[in-house]
Amino acid sequence: MKRLLALVLALGLAIPAQAARLRDGSHEYLAANLLAIFYHEFGHALIDILKLPIFGQEEDAADVLSVFMIDALFDGETAVDMAYHTAYGFLGEAKNSSGDEPAYWDVHGPDLQRYYTFVCLFYGADPDNRRRVAEDLELPDARRMTCVDEYEKAAESWGPVVTSLYDNGPGRSIRFLTDHHVDEYGRFTAKVLQEEVDAMNTKLSLPKRMLVRVEECGTANAFYDAKTREIIICAEFARYLADLEPR
Repeated sequence: MKRLLALVLALGLAIPAQAARLRDGSHEYLAANLLAIFYHEFGHALIDILKLPIFGQEEDAADVLSVFMIDALFDGETAVDMAYHTAYGFLGEAKNSSGDEPAYWDVHGPDLQRYYTFVCLFYGADPDNRRRVAEDLELPDARRMTCVDEYEKAAESWGPVVTSLYDNGPGRSIRFLTDHHVDEYGRFTAKVLQEEVDAMNTKLSLPKRMLVRVEECGTANAFYDAKTREIIICAEFARYLADLEPR
């Protein structure tokens, strides 16, 4: 699919002149990272709604789904572009916290580890055509040796889950809401996610309804709330991601 490129072209000047400090291409970088984050939270939602067994950290499983969705939903060059942008997002977070000791107690793995795992899985999905990606993103040869097997295991676990949603057919099981008082970055986030939710509803259905919401949170964050079956993407997140973008 060419949804990312079409979305970026359609939004065009969605972020106004006051955000002109973002370099050319930032719209695509932000859209890719917002979608990758959404797919991660969608993984948490599926684990909850479908009562999926998880052997290991749930955050790791959600990261794996994000890579799987990027590879499955987008055509070759678009998927590669998304992978670069998403990897740079992980790398930006790692550099942003480079002076801090990794929070080994946290449910998320260290940022650099998540970065290399993302690159490895994406490369492993199509190693013949993604060697350049692995080289550009400096994936060590020792890790490349395991990437095909790692991706195959990811596809064996998440593939049937996603296929079952498509087998359910289209529906309106995913709803979208946004706080219209959010800033320009929040509005950009809302447009990206509204587009994705609409696309999903034309192809698949969940057994229970789920809400995707963009709102002001007072912090740059994204999370799934199992009590309300909501994915919350904070309006502040896009501005945070923009600050991490490599210049």
